[in-house]
Amino acid sequence: MTVLEKHKDFFRDFRGDTIHPSTLEVMYELGLLEDLLRQPHDELRGIEAHFGDRVLHLADLTHLPTQCKFIAFMPQWDFLNFLSRHAQKFPQFRLRMETEVTDLLLENGRVAGVKAHTPEGTLEVRADLVVAADGRSSTVRERAGLELIDLGAPIDVLWFRVTKKADDPPQAFGFVGAGQFMVLIDRSDYWQCAYVIRKGSFEEKQRRGLQAFHAEIRNCAAFLADRTGEITQWDDVKLLTVKVNHLRTWYREGLLCIGDAAHAMSPVGGVGINFAIQDAVAAANLLAPKFLNGGVHLADLKAVQDRREWPAKSMQRVQVFLHKHLLERVFDSPETIPPPLLLRITEKFPFLRRIPARMVGTGFRPEHVKG
Repeated sequence: MTVLEKHKDFFRDFRGDTIHPSTLEVMYELGLLEDLLRQPHDELRGIEAHFGDRVLHLADLTHLPTQCKFIAFMPQWDFLNFLSRHAQKFPQFRLRMETEVTDLLLENGRVAGVKAHTPEGTLEVRADLVVAADGRSSTVRERAGLELIDLGAPIDVLWFRVTKKADDPPQAFGFVGAGQFMVLIDRSDYWQCAYVIRKGSFEEKQRRGLQAFHAEIRNCAAFLADRTGEITQWDDVKLLTVKVNHLRTWYREGLLCIGDAAHAMSPVGGVGINFAIQDAVAAANLLAPKFLNGGVHLADLKAVQDRREWPAKSMQRVQVFLHKHLLERVFDSPETIPPPLLLRITEKFPFLRRIPARMVGTGFRPEHVKG
């Protein structure tokens, strides 16, 4: 197995940090969980949201049927480095950094490998199966000519960081202000901030200036008021363009798309990497025996899509619902909106918090490693 990574390292600020219980369960089944949890991380056993001064408890993860009844927060680059270190123990595994896939190798209409750009020049890698895991802007998917269905996303996300202080409130699902929504990710000595905006509105915010942006942050999360000045230029703020889409068909001869290449997720819920890992586990379970018994055919690739398409589409429907019925309401209101009815119900009846916990923590069809 050869893995090609475009960049020279895994460090990206806009990568999420959430490792959900379903992924931790996979780590347990692989015998890696104990080592993983020795890495620096935080643990979240319940999900809260701040609506102005009101705090609501949305989900209780402590009842999940998993080894870990929490979401682990670990910078994704640390998680990917952890996985690559363990993968290197297998003699068949090879990771090539700074190797950007640019095109497909085709033989009689079948994908037979990829072409890639490296610091040393052009590289061709031949393979019995190419697995496209190159994200929401997948080059492999585009070169394969697979049909993409766009569900639309009314939001984008601005990423920036501010200092974290000892007396700051604990990490929460989100902070809702007047026309504003923001998620704070605890990275020990600083907050990685995901400030959700209406799609296409970043240029307008830039025209209004940094001082107005600082004021927006203060209105959304008042405890950050003394730190907004740490954002000294717009270069400190990165734009993540949100997409929610899925392929009609995830495969063709010699090629399978998984993760965001097959179904780009909204950042709502932080489920992206976890769904990608579930796809990978399902693909391994279904395809490894086929490789051992002569090779993989179209029907085998279809079986992977049949297994994973419903969970992915179901989560996308939930995300689109939240975009429409929560985030668009937030954007349209000049005041902090009251919590939606469903959230108020979970606050009143704590046992109902197990439902969103199951949805976020394990997804709609959790996968398990088969020996």
